[in-house]
Amino acid sequence: MKHVYKGRNGMKIEHTAFNVEEPVLMARWYVENLGLTVQRRTVDSPFAHFLADDGGTVMIEIYGNKEAPLPDYRNMPPGQLHLAFVSKDVAADCARLKAAGATVVADVHQLGDDTFAMLRDPWGLPVQLVKRAKAMI
Repeated sequence: MKHVYKGRNGMKIEHTAFNVEEPVLMARWYVENLGLTVQRRTVDSPFAHFLADDGGTVMIEIYGNKEAPLPDYRNMPPGQLHLAFVSKDVAADCARLKAAGATVVADVHQLGDDTFAMLRDPWGLPVQLVKRAKAMI
């Protein structure tokens, strides 16, 4: 049985932000390799880039705030934090991202009817690829 819990106020998430060491280069990598599009960016520090998915409904912010502690993404277990992307072909996307500088943490594998892979982008942020047997949203 599926349990769905709905809040009363209908709030919608606008974005999730990642403080990173090289926001300009990282944003470019996400645009070129994951198909995100720049919705807004700043050309001065903290070089914030708001990147949307191809549906235009989910957005991340990549920025470099030198005043805030930089998370240690390279040593952070993917179970602690990861950014997940829907993939139509997990094996092909995994190979393509690996060729673009990502590293494989957990190669293509099945969990139930769903297919997954876990990688790290060139800056160490865990990136999950997922193909669900039945879309969640």
